[in-house]
Amino acid sequence: MTHLGMRRAVSGAAVALVVATAALAAGTAPAAATTAQTPAALVEKLTGLDSPNNTYGRWNVKATDLGIMWDNGAGQVLSAFGDTFGDAWVGPGGGALGAGDANWRSNVLLRSTDTTLADGMDYSSAVTGSDGRAREILPGVHDEAAGEVTKIPTAGISIGSRQYLSFMSVKHWGQPGQWDTNYAKLAYSDDNGTTWTTTNTPTWDNPSLTDRFQQQAFARSGGYLYVFGTPSGRGGSAYLARVAEASVLTQSAYQYWNGSSWVASESSAAAVVSAPVSELSVRYDAYTGKWLMMYLQGEDIILRSASSPTGPWSSPQIVVSSADYPGLYGGFMHPWSANGTTYFTMSQWDPYNVYLMKVQLNTSAQIVKPNLVGDPSFERSALSSGTGGTWACSGNCGIDSAHWSYSGDNNAYARYNAGWQDVHQTVPVAANTSYRLTGWVRTSSNSDNGFFGVRDTAGAVISEAHFTSVGSWTRFTVDVSSGSRTAVVVYGGVWTDHGDIWIQLDDVSLVAS
Repeated sequence: MTHLGMRRAVSGAAVALVVATAALAAGTAPAAATTAQTPAALVEKLTGLDSPNNTYGRWNVKATDLGIMWDNGAGQVLSAFGDTFGDAWVGPGGGALGAGDANWRSNVLLRSTDTTLADGMDYSSAVTGSDGRAREILPGVHDEAAGEVTKIPTAGISIGSRQYLSFMSVKHWGQPGQWDTNYAKLAYSDDNGTTWTTTNTPTWDNPSLTDRFQQQAFARSGGYLYVFGTPSGRGGSAYLARVAEASVLTQSAYQYWNGSSWVASESSAAAVVSAPVSELSVRYDAYTGKWLMMYLQGEDIILRSASSPTGPWSSPQIVVSSADYPGLYGGFMHPWSANGTTYFTMSQWDPYNVYLMKVQLNTSAQIVKPNLVGDPSFERSALSSGTGGTWACSGNCGIDSAHWSYSGDNNAYARYNAGWQDVHQTVPVAANTSYRLTGWVRTSSNSDNGFFGVRDTAGAVISEAHFTSVGSWTRFTVDVSSGSRTAVVVYGGVWTDHGDIWIQLDDVSLVAS
């Protein structure tokens, strides 16, 4: 969605791309860390290198962002992504390119039929060109001098067999969190997202840079399409419009909430949630019987709830902290979330890709069963005592900060040539409770005796996974019961008794099951 600017120059046919992107300096530069804990757990990297979906190998989606999701009404979830890059992307961030084919696309669309989200979200197809690579569904001009840098999708929904997509035309990326748009506009597709029409569709022009519906979120209820909007950039409030489902393509049919009634004038729209609101998604949740709103507030992804789209909306609950996932943005809820488990996509500027996350809610829409592991992605601090939300070593271990991680900048490692080496943390738990431990692991090729699991505070193993060589980042899952214990030790380690052997660990969670 946003760019920090090109790190390296390229030549020849790519000169136009350099001109278009060299001045992009916005959006999602890594934010200053907050002190909040992250109750959500990382499920899977959805796109890019190391993703189980292999989006790079299948569709040349090496780096991308957003991941806006909606039910197409025919057994699929469609996912629209923002600015997307291919072979030449080197990162971090968007527009950071080396030699080769950048294959810059303003947006791409992937499809999924996966109903088992606990282990990730599989993509079955993409909208592709004749070369088999994912192609733009809404072509961007890619030339700021010509008036447009890119076209970014912000919301999608189906009504009947027709798909609707809202997108913003970006005129200029400014300082972090600031950008200017030309307009927001609707597109529609009658062939499941393969081709899109934008002729004579509703358009929210933005000549004075104050229009309130430049980034949109869609939700349906009672025969209406509800449209939540925010201005361009990340500093605005959220506003609300509605339109009868049969009149989505008639701009004069839209009504705007003025704080007490629905009116025809967009300029009369009143804020339903105060600034700052950005990258917004909204859905009605049958489990809680409430409307849920997730968005980027400052540096964190937060959640609010309400009994009505018009509000009042609850106080925010932090879902993901930038202290654990630097440069995060987005927060787009999966339409098939159910039974209190809310799945959502989260983007990170580094490595400029999209992750599936989850958080558990009770029937009052309060977050419950949080991830009990402190510093789950090893981004907060160096290893220390192994208590109070920090990690520690048995033997030789440390933090890698060389962009080898599964998410963000850092991961932990343990490495040596003799004896047991591990990374561990003591975690408070409730007695007589079942938990699930998950984490992402990889090892050196000569490793033949690695472990990921839970032991008691005296060192006795309660439950663990055993593995040999793990070549690429792989999820391991361990189920455990706390018994009478009120604290357990989470660990990942390896025996290093025949040469230099290492293990890497990232994105660890321990959640009540």
